[in-house]
Amino acid sequence: MKPLDRSQRFLRRRLRGLWLVADFRRLWLSLTITSFGAQITNLALPLTAALMLHATPLQMGILVALETLPFALVSLHAGVLLDRVRKLPVVIASDVSRALALLAIPLCAWRGMLSVEVLYVVGFFCGVQNVVGGAAYQVLIAQMAGRKRLVEANAKLTLGETSSALIGPGLAGGLIQLVTAPFAIAVDALGFFVSALMLRTLRVPHDVVPKRHDKQSIVAEIREGLALVFGNETLRALGLVAGAWQVLHHMQVAVLILFATRELHLSAGAIGMAYMAGGLGCVIAASLAERFSQRFGVGAAIVYGLLLTAFGWQTFGMIRGSPGVATLLLGAAMLLFDFGAVLYAINYLALRQALTPDRLLGRMTATMRFVTIAAAPLGSLVGGALATAIGLRHTLWVVGSLGIVLSLVAMRFSPVRFHRTLPAAAID
Repeated sequence: MKPLDRSQRFLRRRLRGLWLVADFRRLWLSLTITSFGAQITNLALPLTAALMLHATPLQMGILVALETLPFALVSLHAGVLLDRVRKLPVVIASDVSRALALLAIPLCAWRGMLSVEVLYVVGFFCGVQNVVGGAAYQVLIAQMAGRKRLVEANAKLTLGETSSALIGPGLAGGLIQLVTAPFAIAVDALGFFVSALMLRTLRVPHDVVPKRHDKQSIVAEIREGLALVFGNETLRALGLVAGAWQVLHHMQVAVLILFATRELHLSAGAIGMAYMAGGLGCVIAASLAERFSQRFGVGAAIVYGLLLTAFGWQTFGMIRGSPGVATLLLGAAMLLFDFGAVLYAINYLALRQALTPDRLLGRMTATMRFVTIAAAPLGSLVGGALATAIGLRHTLWVVGSLGIVLSLVAMRFSPVRFHRTLPAAAID
């Protein structure tokens, strides 16, 4: 056996588990880079619409809806595609495509051609790439980590995302104030280009073109994915609860930035600071998720994470005071919400991956994303329309109240709560 050099010995002393796998570290770093860029766009895109283009609540709802509409339109077909091809080339192509689309925003701003309609088109196109590339990414993670390390892999990758969420919003707020929101989005585009370059030489031995013993039609394979999800009691419950949660979440997303800028009178920098507190909640949850699920159970982590997000929604609508006080309260509410959301997401992803045979992972992922996010555009439109009718603050109260009801229903009736550990490997 070839002796380890000094750097390898250092890594073995300092790192454990999947951190010892060089290709996993590269995958983790690429995700962290794109996650950092996403923090900029997540703040800059709605601020561009709200401050520069003076978007109405309904226009904001339409913008968020178009970003999620592709989940309803192409998710099921994407699942069939992913079970027929290697996943890594799909992820790389998706990174490059999103980078090019995002560059259209600063280019149009520079040429004086930026409009809400341009944001609509870019948001929709990036949504399509997120559907295909995001699903491929989740399958790639499962293939690289193996079934016994699903919670560990999702926790470590989420830690990278949440570390970006901790520092990204504050830097994004400062960058937006320095160069304006449209031009800040160029940094996100650069991150996707860097990620694509990093992943070109990634080695994933299990990422091969699956052997197909029969030639099913696309419709038949879509039907097989739907049968898997709706035929399994736990997967069905996970999908339906997550779908209802996504509707409420997108109602909140459609109005929160408008609420922060127009009723709380917060600047981009102040909003960025509040979002940093949310990032802290993400980091804490990602660090504790594996330990929490081992002690209390995977199902408990899912349902109690869900309840914490509902409390966070309710808290948003209660924020009042001077800009300084409002910034602190918004940060506290973001910390609570993001802690619950990450605790929920890590265990939710691990459980649904563990329940699925390898050959169906692509279709399961795409089908679950269809079931959970297909109705999200409706939530965005309802959020925008409701805010127009009853106001931004009251809309947030409605979202929080419905979220608490959803959480209590899941805690009482969902079979998910009985899963203390991940099930054994699914039978193909």
